[in-house]
Formats: sequence, C-alpha cells, structure tokens
Amino acid sequence: MRQKEKSAFDIHDRVNYAVTDSKLKIDEEKSVIALNLQIDENICSMYDYFEIFLGRMMFCRKSAEILGTTFKLTVNGRKVL
Repeated sequence: MRQKEKSAFDIHDRVNYAVTDSKLKIDEEKSVIALNLQIDENICSMYDYFEIFLGRMMFCRKSAEILGTTFKLTVNGRKVL
C-alpha cells in the first residue's frame, strides 16, 4: 500500500489494518474463550486500539459470563483481560 493511502486512514482504519493475526480458541474443559491478537504497533498504538475496542472487549467478557465461561484477551503475547 502506498504511503499516501495509509495517511488517509482514520483511527478505525488504522486499528483494523494493524491487526495482523487473530485466533479464537475455545477450551470447553476449562470453560474459557480466548482471543489472541497480533497488532503491528508501528501502524497503531495499543492505546489507539483500546480506545476503539475496549467497550467491545468488555461486552465479550460479559457475554462469556452469561454463557458460564471466562473471556481472555491476549494482545502481542500480553494478557489484557
């Protein structure tokens, strides 16, 4: 992608573009739903990511609780939730 096109990204575009890998794992024995993300911090800072997605991640946690499970979030190998 050309630099000019990247500079036209708003924060939502940068956050979405920065996620280079995502994996959702469900461990039925431990009742855990785990989302593992890899984010290119050269494109988007962790602060920007959570500014956009923290509410959604909290919604995931509450939804998992309703299902009787635990939601875990790992970003770039660091436990977040």
